[in-house]
Amino acid sequence: MQELFKNIKGDKAIWAVVALLALFSFLPVYSASTNLVYVVGSGTTFGYLLKHGILLALGVAIIYGVHKIPYRYFKGLSIIAMPITILLLIYTLAQGTTIGGANASRWIQVPFVGITFQTSTLASIVLLIHVARYLAKIKNEKITFKESIVPLWLPVFLVLILILPANFSTTAIIFLMVLVLCFLGGYPWKYLAAIVGAGLLGLTMFVLTAKAFPGLFPNRVDTWISRVENFADEGDSEADYQIERAKIAIATGGIVGVGAGKSVMKNFLPQSSSDFIYAIIIEEYGLIGGLTMVFIYLLLLFRIVIVAHKSESTFGKLLVIAAGLPIVFQAFINMAVAVELFPVTGQTLPLVSSGGTSIWMTCLSIGIILSVSAKRQEDLEQIEEEADNQNPLDILSEQL
Repeated sequence: MQELFKNIKGDKAIWAVVALLALFSFLPVYSASTNLVYVVGSGTTFGYLLKHGILLALGVAIIYGVHKIPYRYFKGLSIIAMPITILLLIYTLAQGTTIGGANASRWIQVPFVGITFQTSTLASIVLLIHVARYLAKIKNEKITFKESIVPLWLPVFLVLILILPANFSTTAIIFLMVLVLCFLGGYPWKYLAAIVGAGLLGLTMFVLTAKAFPGLFPNRVDTWISRVENFADEGDSEADYQIERAKIAIATGGIVGVGAGKSVMKNFLPQSSSDFIYAIIIEEYGLIGGLTMVFIYLLLLFRIVIVAHKSESTFGKLLVIAAGLPIVFQAFINMAVAVELFPVTGQTLPLVSSGGTSIWMTCLSIGIILSVSAKRQEDLEQIEEEADNQNPLDILSEQL
């Protein structure tokens, strides 16, 4: 065990946050799985718990493996991964809209394994690393907007266009994260304003096309519009079933909650173990549990900022922001949806909600952050070692 801890590098607080969220997630996932077992009639509660444990174990293995990779290698990996990711997105979009009779326009089925994989989550990470690499490359250069269109914005808009028909919320989050990363990376704000305008124009054209040709993107635009309308119209509880049940769960929780595993609304709330797990957490652990979750994600954000600040290279700083900021942003989007501060988006609570792709991609991002942190730690250890091995007379002569 001691040898294992010696091999674990990087920010210890981030490791602690990951361990805390992963261990805690077993309680709400196990509790909410009764909805699938007794209401839907699928599987067993122990089976869902075991599956969640296996997914988390693989996620921790991903963190450990990735954090051992020197972060400078991610520059080259993003170049290799970008065309592969685009091909995966094209395949996902072209494969059809169902897997086993269910809507599957966001997933592909992995052959021989029998699991599904959401390609947009991988695309998000790869794209943001690509943007971080480009911004680090031009950091001390003066470029024109025209020069950045092909190397920077062409991959961005290509990825967004391929994700948009199936998943508007993920597209919007990725676009926002790209804009934030570009702003922090020193990309001229006047160029960003032009990109925002182009993005809004592209979205308008997509909506108009979908309305003019309903068979081209069936039900997607109507779903987006209905979610926004339901969010604005509180009186239409019939169409806003999920939010209404989530609000009941939150109101039931009170200050200290009804107790672990004693949630009632998990049996009536669809996606209680994934998209709306925060409502179940508040019902079972109360306002105290809900605020604790907020604090943990804020702590994660704080440590991400610290790691980015301490990194000595521009790419390291931007890489940490690219990998870490979407995790925290997604967490707050999930919690905002549960308390009706935001329309329903389908975003999970990182490291807490059940699901394979979301857990693994979150762990991949955390591994990247820890890789940057580990490099800083190794540099400090090397400096200390060199100082210990240096002759005291040499030090004195240097000072004189």
